[in-house]
Amino acid sequence: MKQITVLIIASSEDPASINIKNSLLEQTSWDKTNIFLKNEVYHHKEMKNIVILTIPDSKITHENIVAEVKQNLGLEAKQAIFISRHTSKTGEPTLTVHPLGNYGLAEFGGKSNTLSFSSPKIMTQLLRILKKNAKEKKLYHKVCFEVTHHGPYMTIPAVFIEVGSTEEEWNKKLPAKIVAKTILNLLQNHHYEEDFEKEMPVLVGVGGGHYAPRFTDVALEKNIAFGHMIPSYQINAGNVNSNMIKQALDRTPNVEGVYIHRKALKKSQVTEFRQWFEENGIPVLSSKELPNLSF
Repeated sequence: MKQITVLIIASSEDPASINIKNSLLEQTSWDKTNIFLKNEVYHHKEMKNIVILTIPDSKITHENIVAEVKQNLGLEAKQAIFISRHTSKTGEPTLTVHPLGNYGLAEFGGKSNTLSFSSPKIMTQLLRILKKNAKEKKLYHKVCFEVTHHGPYMTIPAVFIEVGSTEEEWNKKLPAKIVAKTILNLLQNHHYEEDFEKEMPVLVGVGGGHYAPRFTDVALEKNIAFGHMIPSYQINAGNVNSNMIKQALDRTPNVEGVYIHRKALKKSQVTEFRQWFEENGIPVLSSKELPNLSF
């Protein structure tokens, strides 16, 4: 019988990733149990289904990791958490979480016009804990979602959690420690999507910028979870057709509706999206209709 597993995936070529991994190993107890791609595998001493893997190449282009883990380690992965660096042109210090997939061409791993399975409740809870932990330590980093982007393509629910956005930040101990603590805080109570209360509606977000400011604010104020998020720039580029919208819905587990960032879209775009969702029986919800968060 295969062991059902949460994979925490690091990369030896990513300094932020290794920083976070080392902090995870320092903050709680792990057993070295195996070798995977010439790197040690760690199982949590108490939560036996939590496993840390390190790959030797880029996380975003390393496809088929679920199959490799099953074949080489006999583990049935059910959830993936990628620990990673984040890069941006501005170099702004950030702590981010986001889903995986490509609305257009697969320029950075994954498959073109293909989304992976998102982890709405896992991801949104990570955002909330990250915000709380960063505030407690007075970190100057912006804490937010990023919209769906890049690979690898995953057949199980997956999420990236990242430290950005410069080499200086990737090598700092405190941001990595906060990310590691956030992951451990989450895993104390929730390993998989079904571990959460059912009274947390799951939504797909439509509209807005890459750092999803409106969806971030809503997630920190309302008792909802966001799965895939479709930004305005992908809509304006012509990458969001009915097939991509269906994928965003189908690959957001337990989705119940859609939240549209109306101010970030043209009125004609809002009308077009509303009409499509109504015709397909998908509720479009406003923030007034969402339950308040008591955190």
